[in-house]
Amino acid sequence: MKWLQAHIGSTGVSFISNFSLFGEEIPLILIVGFFYWSYNKQMGRSIGLIAIMGLIWNTMIKNIVLRRRPYFDHKNIKILRVVDPSADIYDIAAQGYSCPSGHSTNVVTVFGSMAINLRKHWMTVLAIVIPLLTGFSRVVVGAHYPTDVIGGWLLGLLSVVIVYTLQKRIKSTLLLYGILLATAIPGFFYCNSADYFAAVGLFIGFMGGTLLDDYCVHFENTRKPLLMAARLLGGLVVYVVMSKLLKMPFSKEFLSDSGTAAMMVRCARYAIVAFIDFGVYPMLFKLEKSAKKS
Repeated sequence: MKWLQAHIGSTGVSFISNFSLFGEEIPLILIVGFFYWSYNKQMGRSIGLIAIMGLIWNTMIKNIVLRRRPYFDHKNIKILRVVDPSADIYDIAAQGYSCPSGHSTNVVTVFGSMAINLRKHWMTVLAIVIPLLTGFSRVVVGAHYPTDVIGGWLLGLLSVVIVYTLQKRIKSTLLLYGILLATAIPGFFYCNSADYFAAVGLFIGFMGGTLLDDYCVHFENTRKPLLMAARLLGGLVVYVVMSKLLKMPFSKEFLSDSGTAAMMVRCARYAIVAFIDFGVYPMLFKLEKSAKKS
């Protein structure tokens, strides 16, 4: 890792570090949102559920392994892309543990589930190439050991296989959600990192939002480019704005705290945002028909 950082150069590191984006929050929301809000709702639900469960299981394993990031223990390794820029780089509750790599898990779950749902050759190629580049970038920026990345890839692949298989075999959405939620609950008894509580919050909101659509909303997908773009942009705006609004009642000190109260608030915040984005926001899509008629 030291050799890579010394010989690739600042320009090379800056370029390679961009591949970490594929495993980060906003790009993943855009991908899942594109499928869910516009292209194919059921496919979007499949991709989103696989990605969220991979994230939950990743954080649960991290809190068992408790491996610190390379730059914590090796002063000659620089951290060039931190997980949470707003927190201290040595705040392990905010920056998370190292093994397995969350970015590597995320990118495999999303691109792997896209490949298995779309069943296109070009998508299968991307599902191999993008995770390889993302994993390599995590080593170059000093955030993970190579073994962390390999572990993340394997966990991501396992998450795709397990969740996709359950989705095909279990017809009851409530039963499927109940089984997956049961695998996440043990983390409440031992996990102390912010990423676990954020992931569980996303899952709770995702469950509530998709169930709301099943029973009340029933929005329809669209293949019209302008509407697809508008839905995607709107969903992103809702996510960003709601995330900021829900932080406002709390101080920065409280939000950065690793205590139980702060973690539960974090879980609730993510649950509310996901519920609104996946359940409430699609209610606006019915206005498209009204606008068209008028």
